[in-house]
Amino acid sequence: MSSTSALEQTINKVLSQKEGDLIKQLDSAYNESVANLESSRTKLGSEYARILEGAKKQAENLRRQIVGSSRLAARNKQLVLIETAVNDAFEKAKTNLRSSDKQEVYTILITKMLEESIAAIGADEVIILCNRNDFDLVKKAIANLSNKNVRMTLSEQPINVIGGIRVRSVDGSTTYDNTLDSRIERFKPLIRKNIVQMLRSEE
Repeated sequence: MSSTSALEQTINKVLSQKEGDLIKQLDSAYNESVANLESSRTKLGSEYARILEGAKKQAENLRRQIVGSSRLAARNKQLVLIETAVNDAFEKAKTNLRSSDKQEVYTILITKMLEESIAAIGADEVIILCNRNDFDLVKKAIANLSNKNVRMTLSEQPINVIGGIRVRSVDGSTTYDNTLDSRIERFKPLIRKNIVQMLRSEE
C-alpha cells in the first residue's frame, strides 16, 4: 500500500469519526431543543391559565364593586327619601296641631305632662314653661294638680313650641322637655325603623 493510499484512508477514517460525532451532537441538540420546547409550552400554558384566572378574578371583583356601589347609592337615596317623607309628615302634623282648637283631651294631656315632668325632675321646687296660647290652661292645671309637695312656678316668659310644657329645677341643673315638639321628635326614629322594615319585607 502506498503512502498516499494510507493517508487517504486515515483522512477518511478521521472524517467518518467527525461526521459521526457531529451527527450525535446534532441529535443531542435536537432532542434537547424538543424537550425545551415542550417544557416551554407547559410553562406558557400554566402562565396563560394563571393570567386568565387573574383576569377573571379582577373582573369579578370589579363587578362586585360596581354592584355594591349601585346598591349603596340606591340605599342612600332611599334613606334620604325616607327622611324627607318623615320630616314632611311631621311638619304637616305640627301645622295641624298649631291650627287645632285645644279640646278637653288636651287639658287632660297637660295635667299628665305636669305629673310626669315633676316626677322626672324630682325637685321640691320647679319652674314650668309653656307657649303663650297655653298659659291659662297650664296655670289652671297647676292649680288643680293633686301634688302639693312641690312648689310650682309658671314662667311668664313664653317658649316657642307647638304645645306642652318644659319643666326645670329652680337652680337650672335639670330640665325635662315634655313639649309636643319633643314628643314628635322622639317618634321619628321609631317611624323611620317601621318604614325601613316595611320596605325590606317588600324586597
